[in-house]
Amino acid sequence: MTDKYDAIVIGGGFYGAEIALELRRMGFGRVVVIEREQGILRRSSYVNQARVHNGYHYPRSLGTAERSRINFEAFVADYAPAVLHEMEAIYAIAAGSRVSAAQFETFCRVIGATCRPAPSRIRALFEPGMIEEAFLTRELAFDASRLAARLLRQLENARVELRLGQTARIADWDDREVRVQVGDRLERAAQVFNCTYADLEFVGAPLMTGLKREMAEMLLIEPPPDLRGVGITVMDGPFFSTMPFPAAGLHSLSHVSFTPHESATAKDGPGMQPRRSNRDAILRDSQRFLPCLSQARVRHSIFEVKATLIRNEDDDGRPILIERNPAAPRILSVLGAKIDNIYDVRAYLRAQELSAAA
Repeated sequence: MTDKYDAIVIGGGFYGAEIALELRRMGFGRVVVIEREQGILRRSSYVNQARVHNGYHYPRSLGTAERSRINFEAFVADYAPAVLHEMEAIYAIAAGSRVSAAQFETFCRVIGATCRPAPSRIRALFEPGMIEEAFLTRELAFDASRLAARLLRQLENARVELRLGQTARIADWDDREVRVQVGDRLERAAQVFNCTYADLEFVGAPLMTGLKREMAEMLLIEPPPDLRGVGITVMDGPFFSTMPFPAAGLHSLSHVSFTPHESATAKDGPGMQPRRSNRDAILRDSQRFLPCLSQARVRHSIFEVKATLIRNEDDDGRPILIERNPAAPRILSVLGAKIDNIYDVRAYLRAQELSAAA
């Protein structure tokens, strides 16, 4: 047995690292982050669209859209060195979309988001008849590699212990502490934060909230000249998005129908591995709307298991999930579906007045 930690954070993604830092700011003494990879922000914090949301993505979930609008400017200011500031963001409403162009404009006015007709050079990129309208918006991309470098410095300065290349599983608990198996060592902590994203249900503390997990494929492409520095999202329905991916100096390309490979819930267990690539289908369907993508060069695919709340399947909402285990209140599980949700997590932690002795 070792000395007791004030907090153990399981998972060294963006949320795990930021929660550890917030705990130190709140007065927690000994805080450790356990991460199974050899570095932080290597999994879902890296394998995503790198989108700093500003609400546009969620016309069917006003609550999610408003939270994104509230958090957007704060994130861009706080993480400025890791944000790609010179970027055009285009939202195009497909013919047959669940949301019409008029409805999208109204939605943007309601949430107070910039939305004006896209310039003619952008509109000319789309296949005639496939798009009802295209809008110039304000949305940016982040660089996960720069975020990781910044967080590493902050963790070191805050004297947060970081243990890489190690797996952790909650062993048991009582009303005084939680015991966590880390490799061949049994560690003890007053509080445990489960920040393992798609593995939340598999580290020893079951969730009450149902999660759906999907094996997702995203293409990294060299964009055609007309798309350099431009992010285009075609919505709302089974369409696609391509955006700058600053960490690799490329663009991402994802498709609502072909990016997901298979899905599972908790009862199916944790194992899920990519078996094939859908790159041809992603490219083929995206080119129907944006013909210049025929000039794109696919560098490679990146795969990751994504997690969403089952209860938000219909409205596409992405609220933060913070769940205290009813049997073990010293264990909190956190699922941050979007990077800007971090402000909601910080507010929650402060409101709970957590302490190592709580």
